Amino acid sequence: MKAADYGAPSVGIKASNGVVLAVEKKFTSELIDEATVSRIEPVTKNVGMVYSGLSPDYRVLVKQARKLAQGYQLAYDDSISPEQLVIRIAAVMQEYTQSGYVLKLLS
Repeated sequence: MKAADYGAPSVGIKASNGVVLAVEKKFTSELIDEATVSRIEPVTKNVGMVYSGLSPDYRVLVKQARKLAQGYQLAYDDSISPEQLVIRIAAVMQEYTQSGYVLKLLS
């Protein structure tokens, strides 16, 4: 599992008035400009995602999460809950993991 070597620790802390997300920026090359890389991305105005693995896999997931959140907003005229978004993203990840012809997100 060579992909795990590229991971960095991330943590989320839930408070009564919000959440704090933190991630270590761990780079394998000196050629990467650390200021241009963000491992925390907003999905909606109330939901964000953080990643610890490979950024191409994460970009696929965050793009899918934004589409799911927008679809939910259009269908129900309400913001998607974090719990619902997690359930739907987990289904996407399972689909990618079990499909032999699709790039595996969980290498």
